[in-house]
Amino acid sequence: MALTDVAGSSGERAQRDAAMAEFVPLAAAGDEAAFTRLVAAFNADMARVAYVICGGDRELAQDAVQSAWTIAWGRLHTLREPGRVRAWLLSVTANEARQLLRRQRRVVAVGMEYLEDRVVTPGPDASARSLDVAALVARLSPDERALVGLRYAAGLDSGEIGALLGISASGVRSRLDRLLDRLRLELADD
Repeated sequence: MALTDVAGSSGERAQRDAAMAEFVPLAAAGDEAAFTRLVAAFNADMARVAYVICGGDRELAQDAVQSAWTIAWGRLHTLREPGRVRAWLLSVTANEARQLLRRQRRVVAVGMEYLEDRVVTPGPDASARSLDVAALVARLSPDERALVGLRYAAGLDSGEIGALLGISASGVRSRLDRLLDRLRLELADD
């Protein structure tokens, strides 16, 4: 499955974000129907990001998304740019997923469909190496999995991730490059 199939193309996302921007002020004012439209538009994206950060634990990811929606309902009025509602919601979700992991101190394995094409070299032993990648990613910190989730599961670019996490776009690219290099090196050592 291509990453664009998972998160949609950037043009499609931009169109959806623009279409949903009109519902943000309504939802922020308490309009439940407008909020429901936002949930319908962005819940799947939030679930993908939470799933990666939570290391493939669907139940924990679901809890993170539910918590993120509760926070969004209460804080939507603080969103200054309604056209960036998706990025804002993904940031809230990533933060909630990390917080849940920290509170529960869980160590879980992650489904690696989002990273395999970046780390595993195609070949006869690729499926066995995919299992190794899952084990390696399970050892990543929640913050590292947040980077992976925002980039590969949500399809955000380095500028968008940087704005969400308060770091530069080049800092995001550097961290992701180091992270992928580390995973490749550890995979080669096994």
